[in-house]
Amino acid sequence: MHNELPASAAGYFGSMVESYDSLIRRAVPRYDEMTARLIDYLPAEPRSILELGCGTGNLSLLLAHNFPRASLTLVDGSADMIALTRSRIGESGLSVSKPSYVTAQFEELALPESSFDLVVSSISLHHVADKANLYRRIRTLLRAGGSFCFADQIRGEPESNHRINWERWLDYCRQSGHCTQEEIESLLDHAAAHDHYVPLTQHVSMLSDAGFNDIDCVWRNWMWGIVTASAA
Repeated sequence: MHNELPASAAGYFGSMVESYDSLIRRAVPRYDEMTARLIDYLPAEPRSILELGCGTGNLSLLLAHNFPRASLTLVDGSADMIALTRSRIGESGLSVSKPSYVTAQFEELALPESSFDLVVSSISLHHVADKANLYRRIRTLLRAGGSFCFADQIRGEPESNHRINWERWLDYCRQSGHCTQEEIESLLDHAAAHDHYVPLTQHVSMLSDAGFNDIDCVWRNWMWGIVTASAA
């Protein structure tokens, strides 16, 4: 019998703050490559950056390293993850403006409109059920010409493609040295309870309706992909 899952995605990942970095590399194929490619497609000199779902700070540290003059606002639903990211950035020795840290669900963010040049996220947005509303909110937070770039799980289309992607992911998790059976069962339970995958075509449609243009999928590996868009 499986242990009872936390009631939210934030609770689930907050409960594994010490083991998250190990698990993500054992459970997400080409994780470091995906993160590096996400950085490649960000604008050259954003002045203000909002990261949705900072987690343990892997992407946050890269943002601080690559954009030391930008102001960073880092958001996560888990207070434990926020605390770890704050500690890692503080101990990194990076010359960066003091980041702002916000513990909140993405849907409940209370931030000024037109206050960011870049909104970025990595493996977090699939926890949001109402992506159309979130994309509209993100558009209001961006200045005209700003960028929205995210890496996330994307549902395959047609359904037969999604099944192949799903099985390839499980094959990866089952490889020697990757995930235990207990970890796989926990990930599957979490996905069933908290994850909301949509196909790329729906992402493009929702982003366009929210006021974005120049929408592109710039990297793809099975379920995972990177999408970039510009605020019209």
